[in-house]
Amino acid sequence: MVFMRVEYSRRFVKEFKKCPPLIQRQFRDKLVLFFKDKFHPLLNNHALSGELAGYRSLNVNGDWRVIFFEDDAEDVVSFVIIGTHSKLYR
Repeated sequence: MVFMRVEYSRRFVKEFKKCPPLIQRQFRDKLVLFFKDKFHPLLNNHALSGELAGYRSLNVNGDWRVIFFEDDAEDVVSFVIIGTHSKLYR
């Protein structure tokens, strides 16, 4: 088992606090799944392109996403922002 340090940006924390309780719960469930198998099909973990090149996205549910990046050399995953698909990818 590989242990990673988890970091949350201020922006992530601010937006997470605004999320409905159901979304918060779903994110926590997906986070558990992420640490068991970060490429589980339910997560739809994929690299982003364009202005977000270097970042990755995870599905929280059908409409909500989390944008994050990993520093494999440091074993760190940093969650940057959470929001609906339309809000994050304007």
